[in-house]
Amino acid sequence: MSSIKLNAVEKWFGATQVIKGVDLEIEDGEFVIFVGPSGCGKSTLLRIIAGLEEASRGQIIIGDRDATAEPPSKRGLAMVFQSYALYPHMSVRDNVGFPLKSAGLPKAEVDAKVNEAAHVLKLNDYLDRRPKDLSGGQRQRVAIGRSIVRDPTAFLFDEPLSNLDAALRIEMRYEIAKLHQTLQSTMIYVTHDQVEAMTLADRIVVLDFGKIAQVGSPRELYERPANLFVAQFIGSPRMNVFPSTSVKGITLPENATKVGVRPEHIELVNPGAGLIDGTVDVLEYLGADTFVILNCEDAGQITVRVNGNSTLRPGDSVGLRISNDLLHAFNSDGLAIN
Repeated sequence: MSSIKLNAVEKWFGATQVIKGVDLEIEDGEFVIFVGPSGCGKSTLLRIIAGLEEASRGQIIIGDRDATAEPPSKRGLAMVFQSYALYPHMSVRDNVGFPLKSAGLPKAEVDAKVNEAAHVLKLNDYLDRRPKDLSGGQRQRVAIGRSIVRDPTAFLFDEPLSNLDAALRIEMRYEIAKLHQTLQSTMIYVTHDQVEAMTLADRIVVLDFGKIAQVGSPRELYERPANLFVAQFIGSPRMNVFPSTSVKGITLPENATKVGVRPEHIELVNPGAGLIDGTVDVLEYLGADTFVILNCEDAGQITVRVNGNSTLRPGDSVGLRISNDLLHAFNSDGLAIN
């Protein structure tokens, strides 16, 4: 295990800058997740750490050494890709042990490490099967096992669950969380799925067009977003944002131009009894919860999370009661006002 530090890392493809001076410290044993919209640079940044892309400027420090100019093979990192990249003609045992066999380790040592990885990943019963006989989740565990046997400095995951269906993604999230608890290894994980980020990460790095918009724990990003981008990227449904002039009867900072509130922090009351009135437009029933999408005139469209037993119907008129201490204020630059 080891810490990883990025100092003013930049990446240019011709005249286009895709990573714009990233500074980041990842602690030994920490689980850090890069999230952001498509094209924000999260996979490129991971590939720079792995050595699969060369940094145009800046430093990559792994442990106590400058690894900026090192090839991938010298960095001691293991990367798990979106595609499993398993050898179809080999058994699970041979796929997992392939990196060690290629390195010339004795058969007894290879077998011991493969068996240990199989135990951690619950693959003992599948060691003699071939990839075509496995489910998608099992194949991904084999790919992870191939990384574990190398005893890497850190694990790098590039959207490893994106090829799985919804049920398998939930299962594999659990497996990866347990794996981190067991190995206590440094892990860097790229995903576009904020649920994965919120449930797995010690810290989340939110990227916006090659820059870090905010770094923090899932709770910090959810409760104290530093800017409008993070406020609306983290959380599902996303934070409601509307002009500060559309709400009356609350005290806001003088320079507040936008106001934000999470869907679960709004109480629906009788018309006229809240800060804003609205009309029910659409109801999204999810079982335990219902998302009520409202047309609130000057405030625009607002989503409210209510109990799944709600009896509201499209066309109903309601009031929205919002506690002042649950509001988020933003200035004209989109920065949070504390």
